[in-house]
Parts: sequence; structure tokens; C-alpha cells
Amino acid sequence: MTPTSRRKRPPKIGLALAGGGPLAAVYEIGVLAALSESIEGLDVNDAAIYVGISAGGIIASALANGITPHQMCRLFIESDVEAADGPALFKPEILLKPAGAELRKRLSMLPGLLATSVFHYARHRRSVFSSFERLKEALPAGVFSGEGIHHYLKSTFARTGGTNDFRKLTRKLVIVATDLDTGEAVRFGEAGWDGVPISLAVQASAAVPGLFPPVEIGGHHFVDGALRKTMHASIALEDGVDMLFCVNAIVPYNARGKDQAKEAGKLSSGGLLDVLSQTLRSILQSRVESGMASYERSHPHVDIFLFQPNQDDAELFFTNIFSYSNRRRMCEQAYQNTRLMLLERRAQLGPKLARHGLRLKLGVLRDTSLTLVEETPSRKALARLGQTLDDLERYLKVAYS
Repeated sequence: MTPTSRRKRPPKIGLALAGGGPLAAVYEIGVLAALSESIEGLDVNDAAIYVGISAGGIIASALANGITPHQMCRLFIESDVEAADGPALFKPEILLKPAGAELRKRLSMLPGLLATSVFHYARHRRSVFSSFERLKEALPAGVFSGEGIHHYLKSTFARTGGTNDFRKLTRKLVIVATDLDTGEAVRFGEAGWDGVPISLAVQASAAVPGLFPPVEIGGHHFVDGALRKTMHASIALEDGVDMLFCVNAIVPYNARGKDQAKEAGKLSSGGLLDVLSQTLRSILQSRVESGMASYERSHPHVDIFLFQPNQDDAELFFTNIFSYSNRRRMCEQAYQNTRLMLLERRAQLGPKLARHGLRLKLGVLRDTSLTLVEETPSRKALARLGQTLDDLERYLKVAYS
């Protein structure tokens, strides 16, 4: 397909959103809000295909249901008082509810496993460790319940006029999870797996091993979709997109960056959690870089845009995402950093966007008064008016298409 022929029709746009827990969801909201404001011709609620994993699945499913990034900001970040007939505000604390059923199940197994172990040792007089090894079966597969994600999304889609059925969406949505017993990636939303409720598919995709129990669907047990790939952006490429916007919130922290103070010390001084976090981030980032390089070789005709944090962002690495004030600050930071990146890289990004009939709004990018979370009353009113008009235009487009 030549560039000329591509300009004769609207570009086929794909969005691929990676996981990373509540932090990723907050970061992705900020990035998407900046993109929707700053790129003329881009409607992040009108992509041809959405691919989401874990927290990215939450955001992708909301976008596919017509919920804008600014609306998500109010649901996930802002302190707006909940309306009686509106969607409930998302509370990260719902992720910390104990997995009661799983814990009770494992606890009930303990007496039998203990008796069997004692009998085995008394009969064979072998190693204590060998006889009591079976006690490991009493360890829970996860300590927190992921059902809060399922119930929250199901309720939100119902109360916003959306759908929890992949087949009823006007845009393609793919949520990726991993089949625990085979290690294979499963694409919820595609043929054979499109009858699963969207909210349940997202819960399965977000079931981080050790934290959340595997989610049983149709006799299969599913865990985090990032076990095979970090973003699964290849799904959107296989769908034939012209442009692909990728958002990844998890990058390793560079403690020796140019902006870091010498007295900040090394990450090893932070203990086990900092070491594990940096290790996981480095692994995921390596996979992202490898995937991006592969996609550029296999799909040279597709313009791929990757948005992710700066590696010297200490606040992003050390923040407590369960703190309300931190969530506000992180979302605003993602929004502003994305705006700054678009402005600084306008010479490189502009021609790529122009090939598809899109352009950067330089006036918007240069406007330092714009904010996402910490808004003035006048800007908040204008933003909401603009969102209402955008929603009306989109609904009319769907109604008469």
C-alpha cells in the first residue's frame, strides 16, 4: 500500500496498552489524555482495535466502551463526589481484599496433608523434608482477590451505557491472559473466546501469580497476560493497522541519571522490594525493546509510536500508588511529560502523523497553563464542555453510520 493510497481513507489506528498494576493505569490515563488533546484527528475512543494486558486491559476496555481519558481521570484519580446515578469511583484498595475462597480452600487441606506427611515419615523414616514436602500444596495460589476488578468494570459499563460483551462493541477489543496449564497466550475477544464477559477477561489478565489466584473460565485457569509478552502489540499489527500507539508504564529506574543527587545512594540499599522491582522492570523493558525492533522489521509500512516514562524518574519508581495525592501527581506528571515529549520531538513525529492526515496542535502543546488533574474551575468547565461535544459527535457518527 502506497502512502498516497493510505491518505485517501482514514487511517486504521491501533492502541496497545501494557500492564503494571494501578501505577500503569494512572500513567496510561495521563498519556492518553495528552494524546487526545494534542493530536488533531486522533480520537482514542475510535481506534480500530484495542489490545490490553492487566491494568492496560482496564483502560483498553474503558476506551472501547466510549469512556474518554478525561472521564477515566475523574473515575480513577479525581475526588469528585459520586453521583447517585453515575459510575462509582475506582478505589485501588479493592485490589487488597483477601482471597477468602482460596485461603479457606488451602486451610481446609492442611489437616489432611499434615496427617499424610506424618504417616509417611513414621512409615518410611526418610528425610523430614521429603515427607513433609507435600505441605506446599496448602500454600495459597494468591493472597488477594481480583474479583473487585470484575465487579467494578461490570458495574461501570452498565452505569455508563456501555457493554460487558465483546460481541456488542463497535470496535475490536482484545484482552490477553495466559493459560496456566499450557503457558499459551489466550486472546479474549477473538473467535472462541468472545463469549467471556469483558470484566472477567480483564480480571484473568490481571491475575499476577502469587498475588491473585488464577481465574477459572470454561475449565481453564488463567493468570497475567504479560507472562509471554509485555504488550502483545503484534495482535494489532496482525489486524492490519496503519498506525499503532503503544503505552508502557514500567521501565527500569536509572539511579545514576544526570538529574539524580549523588547522595541518593544505590537501589540495593532499599532492600528486597526495590531490588525485585528493578529486576522485573529491566526484564519487561528488555522485552519491549526487542518487540519494538522486531515490529519495525516485520511491519516497516506501519508507523509505531511508543510512549513510556523517563528512566530517571525517581518519583515514578518510588511512589506509593495507593496514596490518593500520589495518584493525582503521577497522572498529572504523565500528562505533562507526554506533552513535553510531543513538543520536543515534533520534527520527527510531525511528518509521520501527517502521512495519515493527523497533526500536532502546537498551540496546545505550548500552552503551559493546561493541566489534567490540578485544573482551574474555568478549564475544568471548558474541558467538560469539550468532552460532551466530542461524545455527542461520536454518538451521532455511530447512529448514522
